[in-house]
Amino acid sequence: MRALGVDLGSKRIGIAVSDRTGTIASPLTMVPRSGNKAADHRRIAALVAEEEAEIVVVGLPLNMNGSVGPAAQAAIAEAKALATVVGVPVETYDERRTTVTADAALMEFKMNAQARRKVVDKVAAAVMLQNWLEARGAHRWDD
Repeated sequence: MRALGVDLGSKRIGIAVSDRTGTIASPLTMVPRSGNKAADHRRIAALVAEEEAEIVVVGLPLNMNGSVGPAAQAAIAEAKALATVVGVPVETYDERRTTVTADAALMEFKMNAQARRKVVDKVAAAVMLQNWLEARGAHRWDD
């Protein structure tokens, strides 16, 4: 199953995609926020079609204690709105610490702060999507 991972930010939306087997997530692109959520959602829908994704996984920014705060509530609402335009199922998945993980990995590659800012959102989306793929794979073996 090919999945598209979405990391919703206030300025940028990071996008990642899995391989066709649903095993490995890779950073795809970054969509700058246009100020119009409907337009942003149409751009994501175009990526879903272009990448032939069968599911969209939206990062859910839970509080560190696992509770749902204002940011997570906003992400849930946006995921519901996105589901009305992408034409495939939309799920949310815990994205705690994905940006920190992505930034740390980019720092290991000796990227400066300006270069990291250009790619950290799509790398964070890939980290979140990879976590979702691995959790999903573990559940498949349980069945």
